[in-house]
Formats: sequence, C-alpha cells, structure tokens
Amino acid sequence: MTNPRKPFRINVGFIVHEEVGYSHEIPFEFDRAKLEDLEVTNLDGSVHIGRTPQGLIVQGQFFADTALECARCLKPFTQRLGWKFTELFAFSKDTASETGLLLPEDMQIDLAPMLREYALLEVPINPLHDPDCKGLCIECGQDLNVADCGHSQHTDDSPFSVLRKLL
Repeated sequence: MTNPRKPFRINVGFIVHEEVGYSHEIPFEFDRAKLEDLEVTNLDGSVHIGRTPQGLIVQGQFFADTALECARCLKPFTQRLGWKFTELFAFSKDTASETGLLLPEDMQIDLAPMLREYALLEVPINPLHDPDCKGLCIECGQDLNVADCGHSQHTDDSPFSVLRKLL
C-alpha cells in the first residue's frame, strides 16, 4: 500500500468511495525515517482514517526517538517524542477546515510534512539530557557534571552591579 521511496504517502481512494462512517487503520513502523531535516529512529504509530460527509478525517498517534544536544553541557542524547494529531482532508474548499487541507485529485495523502510538523512541536526548546545537568564552567568550559573546576559560576549581568561595588 505504501511506496518504499515515500513511505508516508498513502492511497486513500478506496476510502473515498465507501459510505460515511467507514474507517481504516494503517500502522507504521520504521527503524529510521527522515522527515525532511528531522531524522528519527524507532518510529512507530498508526493513522486512523475515517470517511465523513465533508472529507476524510485523519487521526494519528506516533512515537519516535531523535538525537538532540543538551542545552547546558552540549552532550548528545536521545529524546523520546510522542505526538497525536487530527486533521480533515476536505473534498472541496467549501468544507475545508481552517488548515485548508484538501484531498488531492490523485487520492494520495503524503503524511510526511504533517508528521514532521507535529514532531518538531514536541522537541523541547532547551533540551536537557538530565534535569539536574550542571552545564559547563563559564570560565574554563569544564563539564561540571564530570568534575568541579573550582571557578565561581555566578555572574552578575545586571547593569546595576557596578553600584553594588560602591556599597
């Protein structure tokens, strides 16, 4: 059912011709997948596609691992991501939702851009390999999780820090 070159492109033509209420589930499982600039491993999940009067409702739930770098100590680590989505692929512009997704004429839905978008929303802005990560020394760059270099890690970036010296 899926194309090996485009594994997230699905032919939904057979669902379009079914009665309202018909649904079909499609499982996905890949050791490695590339979603444009996002590379994930151990991707597994499924897509549930249902026929409605307005179009096809696509509901997905996925889990995957991705390689990140700790924002404090720059150590590479693997982060587990999990995401869900629900989107309507409308039959016409009149029934389209605010996302404006329309069912393509060739009845081939490519889920890759949607998977990438929802996966990127799950990537933390400041990823940490451990919530208690101490980071790097601001003077010598020593990984403070490994050893303490003895330097003071407190800086006063306040514009009023000069006034404190007068006291």
